[in-house]
Parts: sequence; structure tokens; C-alpha cells
Amino acid sequence: MSTYDIFYRRNLPHYHLDGYPLFVTFRLADSIPFSVLAKLKIQRENGLKALKKYDLGEMDKLEQKYFRLYDEWLDRCEIGPQWLREHRIAQIVMKEIHELSGSHYKLIAYCIMPNHVHLLIESIVGNQRKHQGKSAQYPVTDSLRLLKGRTARFCNLQLTRFGKFWQHESYDHVIRSDEELSGTVLYILNNPVKAGLVKNWRDWEYSHKNPELGEW
Repeated sequence: MSTYDIFYRRNLPHYHLDGYPLFVTFRLADSIPFSVLAKLKIQRENGLKALKKYDLGEMDKLEQKYFRLYDEWLDRCEIGPQWLREHRIAQIVMKEIHELSGSHYKLIAYCIMPNHVHLLIESIVGNQRKHQGKSAQYPVTDSLRLLKGRTARFCNLQLTRFGKFWQHESYDHVIRSDEELSGTVLYILNNPVKAGLVKNWRDWEYSHKNPELGEW
């Protein structure tokens, strides 16, 4: 079990809704200390226990709250590799994200940070022909497996290294409304601004939003 599994208590495949946008975050291996993940896990569990009744909306708010804390730790880049800071490595990830767009998912937005990636896609769950192997019945999971596998292989070749490139598990969250969709796009695009890397999101070379969204 990875440290990410411990924090989120998730095991692939995840549950995805056909036709709904999906916000995905995946990070480089060993980019957050285990002690931090354990602390966030306890805080999250205490928050869930404090809920007086089952409420999907309140649970979503709680998950988003602790995801933001998790993401803040990634933005600090205090430990672990920062291979995505290198232009040649970030370009590989960008290329592969676009390569799978249209056939495996509809690309809405993404941002590549020094040690993690935010990706917003609309799942193409019904397109089974593109998927093979054990995860074929879970198309989004299969697409992410393919994306992470290809980028890990190509990036390791560029870095002349062996070993795990990405942390095994990914965070994902289904977007259920237009308002939440707009907020998530803004969150993704402004991540480099929040992290102090640029003053305007348009200045970050490794961000993208679908032209269909219009001007922002």
C-alpha cells in the first residue's frame, strides 16, 4: 500500500460518471513526507466523524478542503524530485496529454507543476474499443494508466534513470455542475500563481485550457 493509498483510502479502479468532467491530480513519487500524509489522514477522518449525517455535498466540501491542504504541500516542493521543472520533461508530459485527447478523453484544462499535474478531462466511458487489459472495463482508469505509463517511460529515458516516476495512486473528483467546473478550471490555471511561480497564469508555459471555453 502506498502512502497515497493511506491518505485517500482509495484503490483503483475508481468510480467515474459517463459524460461528467473529472478533475485528476497525480504527483511524482515521494513528493510528500509520510508524516504529512498521516497527519492529513487523521484530520480528514476527524472531519468525517464530525458530520452529523450522510450528506454528499458536505462530504465533497470536506474532501476538497483536505485536497487543498494536500496540494499546498505539493506547491511548497520541500522534498522529493522536481523533474517536471525541466522544460524537456514537462514537454513530454504535455505531448502525451494532448496525444490521448479525442480518442480517450476530451481535454478541458491542465497545469504541469514542478512535482505534480492537474488534469481536467471529460471521460469517454462508452469508448471501449480504445482500452485493453484488466482495466479495459474502467476506461478513465485505463486512460490514466496509459498516460502515466507512457510519460514515466519517456521521462525516465530522458533523465537516464530507472525506478518509479509517478506515485501509484491519483486523486480524482467528479465535477457535477457548471459552477464547479468553472471554479476547477480557475483553480488549475491559477496554481502557478498561488505557488509564486508567475504573476499571471497566462505566463506559465505548462498550462492549457480548451479553446471552446473562450476567453478568460
